[in-house]
Amino acid sequence: MRTLIKGGTVVTATETTQADVVIEDERVAAIGVGMPVQADVEIDATDRYVMPGGVDVHTHMDLPFGGSFCSDDFETGTRAAAFGGTTTIVDFALQDYGEGLRQGLDRWHEKAKKATTDFGFHMIIREVNDQVLKEMDELVGEGVTSFKLFMAYPGVFMLDDASIFRAMRQAGDSGALIMMHAENGGPIDVLVRQFLDEGKTEPLSHGLTRPSVMEGEAVHRVFKLAELAETPAYIVHLSSRDALDAVREARDRGMPAFAETCPQYLYLSIDDMAGPGFEGAKFVCSPPLRPAEHQEELWKGLRGDDLQIVSTDHAPFNFVGQKDLGKDDFSKIPNGLPSVEDRFTLLYGGVEAGHIGLNRFVEIVATAPAKMFGLYPRKGTIAPGSDADIVVFDPRVEREISAKTHHMNVDYSAYEGRKVRGLPEIVLQRGQVLVQDGAFHGKPGQGRFLPRSRISV
Repeated sequence: MRTLIKGGTVVTATETTQADVVIEDERVAAIGVGMPVQADVEIDATDRYVMPGGVDVHTHMDLPFGGSFCSDDFETGTRAAAFGGTTTIVDFALQDYGEGLRQGLDRWHEKAKKATTDFGFHMIIREVNDQVLKEMDELVGEGVTSFKLFMAYPGVFMLDDASIFRAMRQAGDSGALIMMHAENGGPIDVLVRQFLDEGKTEPLSHGLTRPSVMEGEAVHRVFKLAELAETPAYIVHLSSRDALDAVREARDRGMPAFAETCPQYLYLSIDDMAGPGFEGAKFVCSPPLRPAEHQEELWKGLRGDDLQIVSTDHAPFNFVGQKDLGKDDFSKIPNGLPSVEDRFTLLYGGVEAGHIGLNRFVEIVATAPAKMFGLYPRKGTIAPGSDADIVVFDPRVEREISAKTHHMNVDYSAYEGRKVRGLPEIVLQRGQVLVQDGAFHGKPGQGRFLPRSRISV
C-alpha cells in the first residue's frame, strides 16, 4: 500500500519545507518534490501543514480517583485524541496498595485492548519496598521506562522522601526516568482541613489551599533528591512561576532537570474556579489553576526550553454525576480536566499569538515527548523510516471549542466557546487514515502497545 501526501508544507521540529511525503505500508518512505510516484491513495495537502502526529505523554484513561473513574476509557479517549491530532499517548498504569507493579500493569494492558491509537505506559508507584524496586527493573526490560511518584494526596498517593529517594536510585541504575507530582501534600492537607472547618467549601478553595509556594518547594526538593541519587527527574503538570524558577535553578546547576506544563495552565486561571454557583468545579485540577500572571512566564519557559513538553494530564470527569460529588466539600471534587482533543489546536494558538514558532510547536507537541520517553525516531517526526503518523493541518479553519462538538466522553469543555484557528483535518496512524472529513475511520483495538527504550537524557 502506497500513499502520497502532495502539495503540503512539511513541518518538523527543525525544518519547514514544501514537499510531498510518500508512505509505503506503515512507514514514511520518502520526502521530496516532484517524485515520480505511483500511489494507491493520494491526499491533497495544498495550503496545509503536514506535521507529525502528536505525542501526549500524560493521560489518564479509565483511572479510579476520588470515588469515581475518569469518564474516557481507552476507546473513547484515544478516538478523541485522534480527532485532535494526537496519534500516540502514554498513559499511567496504577499500582494499588498491597500489590506489586505487575498486577497494575497487567490491569492497564487489559484496559488498553480497546485503544484506537498507539500507546505506551508509565507506572504509578504507591508503595516502595524491596519487591517493588526489583519489579521496576523488570518493567524497564519490557519497555515501561518511567515511573510516577507523588508528593501530594496523603493517604492516597503520597510517598515520603526516603521512599522517593530509594525509587530514584533504582531508576538511575536501570535507565528509567522518575516523574514527580510535586506539591507539598502535608501543609496542603492542613490548609484543606482549616478551610473546611471555616465553612469555605466552594471550588475556589481548592486553589487557595494549594498555593504555588508549595509547588515551588516540592520541585526544589525533587531536584535536590535527584542530585543526591545521581539521576534525572521530570516534573509533571508544572503550573506556576515558583515551580518553574526551581526547575531553572536546577538546570543552571547542570542538573538533568525536565518539566512539562499543560494547556490549562497556559490558557485558564484561578478566576475560572471562582465561577458562579458550582461552575468552578469544572476547573478543579491539581496543581490548581494559577493567577493569570503566571501564564506569560510559562510561555517564556517553553520558548527557552526550561519547559520541554506540553502534555494534557487528561483526566475527565462529568460535571453532573462526578464533579458534583464535591457539591458541599471542595476536597471531594474529582481532580482533572478534559483536554486530550484540544491540545494540538490550543498550542497552535501559541504560534498565532507569537509565543512560539511553528517548529517549536512541533517540537513541544510531538518531537520532544517522543525523544524524552524513548519513542523517537519511530514517533514524533516525519522522516524516512519513521511511523507514518501524520496530521494534515489546515491553519485557516476558524472554529469554536464546545462540548456539543467534541468527541471526549465528558459533558463539558473547559474551553467552552473559545474561538481557535486550525483543524487537524486528516490524521493518519502508521499510514492508515484515522480521521478524515470529520469522520472516524479507525476501530477499537487497532492501537499497538509501544515498548519504549531506556531514557537517554
